[in-house]
Amino acid sequence: MATLDTHRVERPRDVRTLLTRCMKVGRPAMIWGPPGIGKSELIAEIGADTNRPVIDMRLLLLEPTDIKGIPYYDPETKTMKWAQPADLPTEGFFSNAILFLDEINAAPPSVQAAAYQLILNRRVGEYHLPKGVSMVCAGNRDSDKGVTYRMPSPLANRLVHIEMAANFEDWQKWAIGNRVHADVVGFLSHHKQKLFNFDSKSPDKAFATPRSWVFVGQLITDDLPESMNTALVAGTVGDGLATEFSAHRKVAARMPKSEDVLMGKEKTLNVKDLSAMYSLTISMCYTLQEWVAKAKAKEEGFGMDTWHECVDHFFEFMMDNFQTEMIVLGAKTALRDYALPINHRQLKTFKGFHEKYGKYILED
Repeated sequence: MATLDTHRVERPRDVRTLLTRCMKVGRPAMIWGPPGIGKSELIAEIGADTNRPVIDMRLLLLEPTDIKGIPYYDPETKTMKWAQPADLPTEGFFSNAILFLDEINAAPPSVQAAAYQLILNRRVGEYHLPKGVSMVCAGNRDSDKGVTYRMPSPLANRLVHIEMAANFEDWQKWAIGNRVHADVVGFLSHHKQKLFNFDSKSPDKAFATPRSWVFVGQLITDDLPESMNTALVAGTVGDGLATEFSAHRKVAARMPKSEDVLMGKEKTLNVKDLSAMYSLTISMCYTLQEWVAKAKAKEEGFGMDTWHECVDHFFEFMMDNFQTEMIVLGAKTALRDYALPINHRQLKTFKGFHEKYGKYILED
């Protein structure tokens, strides 16, 4: 089985549901998909959310002995035995681990053969996989033009095959929760189709994927001239997107600071660029989250009453300056993605907001 023989493609949120079911019944699964869409990150997230350690074995970097162990002579029994590999889970803390065999089809056939025995029999040599360990494999498709080897049919037949694709809504929720740079989230919220533009036939070295956009957020800084930022972005997602993103950043820089809006110092918005509005909305949500800890600790007289005044300014500013789409996005981000501890009884704007926009929040 060299490629996945189906056109069915799942979004990350649904892949997680499917993997959870496979793990529950003890069936190993194989995630197929292009580079940079978050296959490895999804497994790490499942592990963190379920309090299960993830043992990430990149099979491309391994030798068969890294899985099988090495033989040694036992003078007491006068027989040859196998020394257990140190990286595989044992009873105890790792007895409920997720064993993630990444890049399995990029590994040489000899390594795949060692993994085959482990997946087939949950043992290799004298080593037995603990009963509570779940196995998940992942790899790129042959059509992605990466280094791949043909997966043996007996191995393929032991796996539940799931093809995963990038999905903007899933990525946006993840990005907000992981505080990806507001300019990146804002730009992509207005240009959803630019989250992923990988083309295996293109000679370009840099291309846009969910992973490379996260890198963009880590690289850009106000400490560098914008031309230098653009060079870094071009080296990460390509020249064309770098030019568009730089134009977005220039407009976003003319927006009021999120802190000034939340403190009631800025009431109106003169720049009506939609992608810049997305950036400002995400930035305000980030700031409200940061100020929660400050309010709970009552630092410098800033308590929860003051924090709710900032939330009032947040809703008031959006309702006075934004279109419905942006108002609903801001409310959902604050209420759902960040679960900010908002007490609607302390908000002057709540009644008006709920009457006009509440139905859009409930529809989601």
